[in-house]
Amino acid sequence: MQGSKGTWPWPRAAITGASSGLGAALALELATPGRVLHLSGRDPARLADTAAACRTRGATVTEAAFDVRDAEAAAAWIRGTGGLDLLVANAGTSAGTGGTREAPDQVARIFAVNLTGALNTIMPALDLMRAQPRGPDGVRGRVAAIASIAAFTASPGAPAYCASKAALQRWTEATDATARAEGIRLHAVCPGFIRTPMTAPNTFPMPFLMEPVEAARSTLEGVQKGRARVVFPWPLYAAARLAGALPVSWLSRLPAKADAREPPPPQHPG
Repeated sequence: MQGSKGTWPWPRAAITGASSGLGAALALELATPGRVLHLSGRDPARLADTAAACRTRGATVTEAAFDVRDAEAAAAWIRGTGGLDLLVANAGTSAGTGGTREAPDQVARIFAVNLTGALNTIMPALDLMRAQPRGPDGVRGRVAAIASIAAFTASPGAPAYCASKAALQRWTEATDATARAEGIRLHAVCPGFIRTPMTAPNTFPMPFLMEPVEAARSTLEGVQKGRARVVFPWPLYAAARLAGALPVSWLSRLPAKADAREPPPPQHPG
């Protein structure tokens, strides 16, 4: 993975799902001398590898292994940071339907991680940031919630994933509108396909597939520019919005083989 290309303005940052993929890339992109990074993930060994790599780049790093579905552990982790300029709620999971119905336990798991799990860190972070002084830009703190371009279309191949990311995206943008008055910004980050362990099982075409480093930089650039919705790549976003504008009845006409793949094994980098 390449070194940091940009100079980012947040001295204290926390990232969930930092064990691999986009989370690890974000951690390494932010890892510069003088930066304090708080990293979390479920896999202690992989998380330790990310933390060690960030320390070699000069950052001060703490690491904590816990499941974002554990609200008490997530809140304690946020409080333990002592203050944050940026939280990236990145932990997530995905699975497909295999061309059949989606199992109830799979639906419950995806929502518990992608939506409730994200809120388990975001809500205490908002409380923490409200007590902080405003920075030079008038902002007390920022939250980047990692949603997905999948939030803008109802794919029959991944109903729970699309719905959970749509809920996170809508909640984040709606909350940003009122949080601005308190000096807090929220950013709904909606990337396309990224080459990560989560997408590795996919057997279908993934147009505009990005490397994690590229996605990390696009994420941070969007947050730095103050965008409430950070979406990339634009061609895929345009296609998703077009697909989302089609009549809902057309979804039933999609060929089953387009989504007839085996559901990947549970992926939970957070």
